[in-house]
Amino acid sequence: MTMTAAPRATGSAAWADALLLSFAQAGYIKAEPDILQPAEPFLDLSGEDIRKSLYLTTDPGGEELCLRPDLTIPVARDYLASPGAGQPMGFCYLGPVFRYRGGRPSEFLQAGIESFGRADRAAADAEMLALALEATAAFGLTDVEIRTGDVALFNALIEALDLYPVWRRRLIKDFNRKVSLTEDIERLTLKTAPGRNEYEGVLAALAGSDRKAALALVTDLMSIAGTTNVGGRTVAEIADRFLEQSTLKGGALPRDALSTIKRFLAIAGDPNEAVAQLRALAADAKLDLTAAIDQFESRVGLMAKRGIDIGKTRFSTSFGRGLDYYTGFEFELHGKDNGTEPLVAGGRYDGLMTQLGSATPIPAVGFSIWVESLTQAGRQPAASGSAS
Repeated sequence: MTMTAAPRATGSAAWADALLLSFAQAGYIKAEPDILQPAEPFLDLSGEDIRKSLYLTTDPGGEELCLRPDLTIPVARDYLASPGAGQPMGFCYLGPVFRYRGGRPSEFLQAGIESFGRADRAAADAEMLALALEATAAFGLTDVEIRTGDVALFNALIEALDLYPVWRRRLIKDFNRKVSLTEDIERLTLKTAPGRNEYEGVLAALAGSDRKAALALVTDLMSIAGTTNVGGRTVAEIADRFLEQSTLKGGALPRDALSTIKRFLAIAGDPNEAVAQLRALAADAKLDLTAAIDQFESRVGLMAKRGIDIGKTRFSTSFGRGLDYYTGFEFELHGKDNGTEPLVAGGRYDGLMTQLGSATPIPAVGFSIWVESLTQAGRQPAASGSAS
């Protein structure tokens, strides 16, 4: 039995099929991943918070499965299982995804592109944004708001500041999940009050550790105790809490680091002007951010070569899409006055393939089109063809 999304009745699918055909003509292979997927990759890569929006079931062998909530991870898994894994390949897709959205249909159409294995990262990034803009233009939206960011710049800054591993991880996690960085870095500059803690020995053992070491230690301790959770908290959650306590006990975030992070997060506006501001910050703070800034500048130049109006592109160092697996360029296309929900969104996620089991890193970048939102924001074109 074929499962179809409700928006097909509105004409959305006719437009999306035509768009998919144009992607295929540009060299992207049509992907059709299974609707039923292992739940673990989504929970691991998007965080346990996504659990409340998943449609979950368990097979007779005890494996937790879900209806796919998006198509990026399923397309990536199929690519890794194919003979072409590791080689440059591009895929396009159109299909239903399933996610609880509180009052809105839980089944809806998603279209998009994923590009794997390309070593020319800046060029691939620029191509993704250009194709995303073609998608909105094809539906009559030529004046969209382009919001861009680059988590690789923030990661490079945090790495160059030579902070404790747990500080680095926590600040990057806050950035990726759109948590208030300002509140967190302010708190990390405050010395904790002296006093005893019943887990003093554990905190001392974790001083300066990374998450992998903390997870191993807590797992061992809980195994000895014969339990897998305490008060409903998982081993990972407990390890994260111990790391936080150990870090705060170990001292304050240096004031100069706080000042540098704040200055970095204030950079926004024209991408070319942002390049100059980033180089000035790096020079003033005596930090080596050259590789990340060069990659950013190269991407901006390649975007311009593809006809993208850089002057109408808004860049912000604090922009993030709220997902842990992004590693570089991120973007969203918004219609005028359409609120916070994007019409198209995507970015670079070079770490995903190793997280899904690849023995070697594989570059990856792509975007998803929210067909329902684009249908509502644009005109209803007559179908010019359909994907095979």
